[in-house]
Amino acid sequence: MDYDYEIIYKEYFSKVYLYVLTISHDEHIAEEITQETFFKALEKIETFKGDCKLYTWLCQIAKNALYDFYKKEKKKVSINEYSEYLTSDLDFVLRFEEKEDVMKIHVLLRKLEEPYKEVFSLRIFAGLSFKNIGEIFGKSDGWARVVFYRAKNKLMEEYNENFL
Repeated sequence: MDYDYEIIYKEYFSKVYLYVLTISHDEHIAEEITQETFFKALEKIETFKGDCKLYTWLCQIAKNALYDFYKKEKKKVSINEYSEYLTSDLDFVLRFEEKEDVMKIHVLLRKLEEPYKEVFSLRIFAGLSFKNIGEIFGKSDGWARVVFYRAKNKLMEEYNENFL
């Protein structure tokens, strides 16, 4: 199959960047890993068999690149501790790629109480950093991160109960 790398880059770069940013919590790491992801994808694009969506394949490359980064940097957090977290974030983020699920997520989001609803929306739909979200609320970026992950977990729980 023939792929236009420029089109792939334009269509998926920001999505992959947001995925990596969501799991790394660091804009510099997200930028570096996303660049590395697209470099690796360019090298291996012919190995993409189409068993999954291209975005899923790119996110898997990004996740592996992040694992490698943490190993190389010898982070004190175990990669195994990150494994489940990375996979659940990937699964949740990928739901936004499925058009029929977008409506379900929005229905559940409307039922979410504040500040969870607004923080989640600012993070996912507006693409704001945790620092920016914290500033909007007059709180810290740590506060914004905690509220976002609580909102995400509530949405995941409701989604699983209502739609799976």
